[in-house]
Amino acid sequence: MKRIALLFAALVLAAPVFAKGPDHSRWEPDIRAFEMQDRAQPPVPGAVLFVGSSSIRMWTSLSADFPAFRVVNRGFGGSDLDDSTAFAARIVAPYRPGAIVIYAGDNDLMNGDSPEQVRDDFADFVARVRKDQPQVPIAFISIKPSVSRRALLDKILKSNELIREWASRQKDVSFLDIVPGMVDGQGEPRPELFIADGLHMNSKGYALWTATVEPWLEQHAKSAEIKRMPKTTGR
Repeated sequence: MKRIALLFAALVLAAPVFAKGPDHSRWEPDIRAFEMQDRAQPPVPGAVLFVGSSSIRMWTSLSADFPAFRVVNRGFGGSDLDDSTAFAARIVAPYRPGAIVIYAGDNDLMNGDSPEQVRDDFADFVARVRKDQPQVPIAFISIKPSVSRRALLDKILKSNELIREWASRQKDVSFLDIVPGMVDGQGEPRPELFIADGLHMNSKGYALWTATVEPWLEQHAKSAEIKRMPKTTGR
């Protein structure tokens, strides 16, 4: 009985450790920086919100790549999917976006998450966002095959397939597959699409993403409340 009592006490003491969720506090400076930007220049409701990890943060040509739309970039480098969910009240809801494009997942896999967990984390992001905007269209850019994370390719492809299947059963949730354009004939990542680190993309890589995202935006612009840039008139 004494042994059982000691075991029970140990489990009780350990319970808070096991119950503790992910620590998102490391991103607080990034989120506060976004809020400072918003106070200085409040975003217009109805813009296209790009959110996620460093592949979004480093997409500095968004305005030039999508000149017909108002865009907001809220990518913070190194983040996982659940980080975007944790801060959705501060970097999604306040903008009342007309559409949301999210990219994340390869950091999740690198940090040990399973493809199933990545799929579930995306589902959680959608559920959290839809609490504020039940009808907002959401697109997930498929997890990219990169040179530096070639060892994760099988898990990347599995995650993508699980997310594709889940998204196909949801209303206004789309899976945008950029993998075919980012691999060669043997299914290997194309080095010419990446900068020197083999993980982040150059302008050629982002051009492929733009070509995939733009038709989706045009499709949803007809029915969703997506804010377009005003047309300029020539002389």
